[in-house]
Amino acid sequence: MSTKSRQAPRREETLELGSAHRGLWGAFAGLIVAVLIAYPLSASVAFATHPATQKLFGGRLEGASSAGYAAFWWVIALGCLALPFLVGFGIARMSGRTLLIIGGVVVVFLILVLVLGQVFAF
Repeated sequence: MSTKSRQAPRREETLELGSAHRGLWGAFAGLIVAVLIAYPLSASVAFATHPATQKLFGGRLEGASSAGYAAFWWVIALGCLALPFLVGFGIARMSGRTLLIIGGVVVVFLILVLVLGQVFAF
């Protein structure tokens, strides 16, 4: 048996290990996102199930129907619930370069939100 035939299976095993490793990183990132959105998720479910909270919000939400108000908060809750799965799947499937680009865009966006929040809100 030549050395070339023995090296090929090792290469395939390495590739499989790499994809399993990415899946674990995706699951870990999804878990972190789930922890971060736990409070907004519970708040949106609470707003959706208690129509009396509609009076807490001024403007358009206060003037909406009870069904529309509940539907709005259920959509927000479903979006929060889907977010950890989407982040985990994205990290497991995307390339490293794509993840760096998306991470850079998110960091720039967060910096802009913080700066604009300090300028206009406080």
